[in-house]
Amino acid sequence: QVQLVESGGGLVQAGGSLRLSCAASGRTRTMGWFRQGPGKEREFVATISWSGTTYYADSVKGRFTISRDNAKNTVYLQMNSLKPDDTAVYYCAAAKGGTLYTRAPLYDYWGQGTQVTVSS
Repeated sequence: QVQLVESGGGLVQAGGSLRLSCAASGRTRTMGWFRQGPGKEREFVATISWSGTTYYADSVKGRFTISRDNAKNTVYLQMNSLKPDDTAVYYCAAAKGGTLYTRAPLYDYWGQGTQVTVSS
């Protein structure tokens, strides 16, 4: 069982930046970030393999960067040029598999989420 703990959320003005962190209790393979906005379904944001290969949702491509430090069992989400539409609870997820997954059911472990609010 892997425990995931997110941090780094908060309130920021449109155009600003935030960096989310997700600390895992053990070694992980593919990691991902998802988000769920008010009244919306949970949606894929970004994913990263153990070796550092990445894939992004079109809505965040060019603005968000996912990265990881395997020595620290930690994955990051650098979010720049934030928009009010980015307001959501952001969740970190870990998969037992090593493929880049974009679908939530393919992830095995989830964090509790961290709130990101972008004001206009």
